[in-house]
Amino acid sequence: MASQRTVRLSLKKPTHAVCVVGVETSVDVRSDVPRGAETFRVSGSPGVHIFILYDPTRVTVPADRTQWPLDPNVDLTVAVETASKALDDLKVKVSYFRRSEDRVLGQSVLHLTGVDVSLDVDMARKGKAKRSQGDKKTWHWGPAGYGAILLVNCDRDSPRSRRPDLDNSQLTSLEDLKDMSPMVLTCDGPDKLFDSHKLVLSVPFSDSKRVGVFCARGGNSLSHYRQVLGPQHLSYEVERQPGEQKINFYVEGLTFPSADFPGLVSLSVSLVDMGTLPEVPIFTDTVAFRMAPWIMTPNTQPPLELYVCSVIDPHGSNEKFLKDMSDLVSKANCKLVICPWVENRNDRWIQDEMEFGYVEAPHKSFPVVFDSPRDRGLKEFAYKRILGPDFGYVTQEIPFAGASGLDSFGNLDVSPPVTVGGKEYPLGRILIGSSFPKSGGRRMAKVVRDFLKAQQVQAPVELYSDWLSVGHVDEFLTFVPTSDQKGFRLLLASPSACLKLFQEKKAEGHGKALQFDGLEQQVKRSINELLADRILQSDSVFVQKCIDWNREVLKRELGLTERDIVDIPQLFYLRGPHAEAFFPDMVNMVVLGKYLGIPKPYGPVINGRCCLEEKVRALLEPLGLHCIFIDDYLSYHKLLGEIHCGTNVRRQPFSFKWWHMVP
Repeated sequence: MASQRTVRLSLKKPTHAVCVVGVETSVDVRSDVPRGAETFRVSGSPGVHIFILYDPTRVTVPADRTQWPLDPNVDLTVAVETASKALDDLKVKVSYFRRSEDRVLGQSVLHLTGVDVSLDVDMARKGKAKRSQGDKKTWHWGPAGYGAILLVNCDRDSPRSRRPDLDNSQLTSLEDLKDMSPMVLTCDGPDKLFDSHKLVLSVPFSDSKRVGVFCARGGNSLSHYRQVLGPQHLSYEVERQPGEQKINFYVEGLTFPSADFPGLVSLSVSLVDMGTLPEVPIFTDTVAFRMAPWIMTPNTQPPLELYVCSVIDPHGSNEKFLKDMSDLVSKANCKLVICPWVENRNDRWIQDEMEFGYVEAPHKSFPVVFDSPRDRGLKEFAYKRILGPDFGYVTQEIPFAGASGLDSFGNLDVSPPVTVGGKEYPLGRILIGSSFPKSGGRRMAKVVRDFLKAQQVQAPVELYSDWLSVGHVDEFLTFVPTSDQKGFRLLLASPSACLKLFQEKKAEGHGKALQFDGLEQQVKRSINELLADRILQSDSVFVQKCIDWNREVLKRELGLTERDIVDIPQLFYLRGPHAEAFFPDMVNMVVLGKYLGIPKPYGPVINGRCCLEEKVRALLEPLGLHCIFIDDYLSYHKLLGEIHCGTNVRRQPFSFKWWHMVP
């Protein structure tokens, strides 16, 4: 809001002023007074509020509180309670006197015209723009917070459009209005007032590329909605019609928070007096918005859709895998979406290509796919096939250099909600793999890391994954939902647990049982041979140290205890400086509610059952989970990937509202 204006009175002629409803105007009663005047008395029309402001330590209050001294410590302000019906229909009269005398020495008259100007948004976060008297220029987090929210308009509501809605300066679908936040301009007052005054809507230059505003003029035609603010329009002279009291606007976000954009934007309306040179605003009302962040969903959220690819590789078609996935989704009661070969170009690693999340405001929520900078055979899939009505799209382009393996989104995960040292993370924390603590090595691109951090609501944690050949966090960790009070467990791959299991089986007399039993294409090795393999033992010690380093980081950054962690038996071997899974990586599973699709490990078969499968069942099924082991050895393990890498799950958003948290 503009600073308080001051109106100077004159004894010679009436003074005229415009007074905005609810805004006090200071009246200078000392600039032009009769000779000998020492006190003043003020009166006003009904509908005019008169306030005498004084310093009680320096001013003696008159007994009748009507005749006040002309003292620098006494000030007069006035305010109007409603908009005027005609120009100058309100009046304030100031009469001047000598002290203790009733004879009027002179009078000044102030004619007021009341005008109601207010820019209002959904400050209360109820889904509708309502009149507010609070501080509209600031935005506050938390359950008692306030401030309006914008969705980045990154979906594509019109089938005729080829680009996301935020790229269009013209409305292409009335449905698009539902993605925008409402804003209402109140502009009530005498029509003649607007012959000499105008209303100007404006956006700061720094925000103009981040927000778009459409003016609504009623009707069901797209032509009734025109963009008036945005990248090409910094200000808009409001086209008020005679008698018009309210004008509706719709506001869209154009960009997500980023390293150089904290997410806050503002819009202002000014009442400008055109009778002065230069033209000056006599009142300004400003509202603030925060851009809704992109939010990831953890494995603990219920599944909605499972995405997989239909491919043909040197081992043939993956029809059996697709059938297994179809059976799995039928158990989990979600939908299967198959990306055909013609669209994936034989790129099966759909988890690496994209990550599903969502955006939410009080009036609307929709899913948004984050397209990784990986850009292989699936690079067009998210944009061409997923982007659509109420399904948004976002990506981050890496300047100059190309993407590394750690930019694939198998290297991106998110924890369930956690509390760490009393601080709550009700939407969990994002996990990304890195070369840290090793100097040098591979890292996820800075532009992607900065984007994730800038969303503010899922504070990222960097883990050490560069010890792996592929280098993704999903190769050694995952989260599963549980039916107990904790609600989840962290699963970590564990060479130590695997070797311990094999030692137990050897002690039980099963040392001759064979790893890879049942696989014709793989050299079979007995438990005895594996335990005697010094290289494998040495590799296991190295890998366990790498995982244990991450274990401590995860315990510290997610507030976990050892009771929250389950060690899944898994062996790795070193190929050069990096590790690869020795048998299909069971941690690299797909989680669909209580149903887990786990790569079949082809472990030693004892009494007709795989001892690795039996161990995992014993660890997880008491937690209310169902372990379904899927044979993906030829088509996946031989290509250095497992079930999680070849699937992608869209999940139900959190019920918790992100704006209720305190980052």
